[in-house]
Amino acid sequence: MRELTVVGLDVDGKRIICESDDPNEKFILRADDRLRAAVRGDKSGASQTRSDAEVPNVLPPKEIQARIRAGASVEQVAESAGVDISRVERFAHPVLLERSRAAELATAAHPVLADGPAVLTLLETITSALIARGLDPDSVNWDAWRNEDGRWTVQLSWRAGHSDNAAHFRFTPGAHGGTVTAFDDAACALIDPDFATPLRPVAALAPPAKEEPAPPVQVEEAPEPPKPARAPRTRKGKPPVPAWEDVLLGVRSSGQR
Repeated sequence: MRELTVVGLDVDGKRIICESDDPNEKFILRADDRLRAAVRGDKSGASQTRSDAEVPNVLPPKEIQARIRAGASVEQVAESAGVDISRVERFAHPVLLERSRAAELATAAHPVLADGPAVLTLLETITSALIARGLDPDSVNWDAWRNEDGRWTVQLSWRAGHSDNAAHFRFTPGAHGGTVTAFDDAACALIDPDFATPLRPVAALAPPAKEEPAPPVQVEEAPEPPKPARAPRTRKGKPPVPAWEDVLLGVRSSGQR
C-alpha cells in the first residue's frame, strides 16, 4: 500500500488534497462520514457502505418515497442522491405500486364536461377518441403522481408517427369511480364528445380541381316501326233473292229450269 500525505483542502473546502512520494502525483479525498469515522477511530462507522452512510443522512427513505410519489423516477432520485439505483428501488417499490393503482382507478372515473360528468368512463372515452383518430388504444401508457395539494395528476402518453404525445388529467376519487378534469389542451381534445378538435394540427389540403361537367349526350330516339296496314275487309255478297214467279214456276234466278 502506498502512503499519502495530506496537503490541504480543495478550493470548495469539501475535499482533501493528498500527495504521494512523487510531488507531481496528487490525490483527492471526499470528506464523507466514513472518513470522519476513520479519523475518530470509529470502526463501525468506517465499515459502512457509501449508500448506508449517505442516504439516511442526506436523503432519508421518506424523502425518497416523497420524490417518487411526486412523479420522479428511480433513476432521477438515484442520480440526484448520488447512490445506486438498487438502493432507491428498495424504498420506491411500494410508492410505484401506489402510483400504478391511482392511474388504474382514474381510468374508471368519469370525465367532467361542460354539462357535468360524462356517462362513459375515462378509459371508454379515451378508447373511442383514439379509434376515431386512427390510433391504437392498446399502445398507450398510464401514470399518476400526487401533487402538493394531495390530488392526483394522471398522465396518458402515446406515440403518433415519430412524435411522443401526452395528456394530463386531475383525478378526484369519489362515488361511482370519481371524476377526472382535463388539465391541458390534449386532454380536452380527447374527452371532447364531438371530437371537434384534432389531437395534432394537420395542414389543410388543397381542394381538388373542379372538373367541368361533360356535355349531355343526346340520344336519338329510334323511329317507331310503322303499324302494319290492315287488310280491307271483303264484304261477302248476299245471295240473290229469286222472284216469286220463279219460285212458283220452279225457275232459278239464273234463268235455268
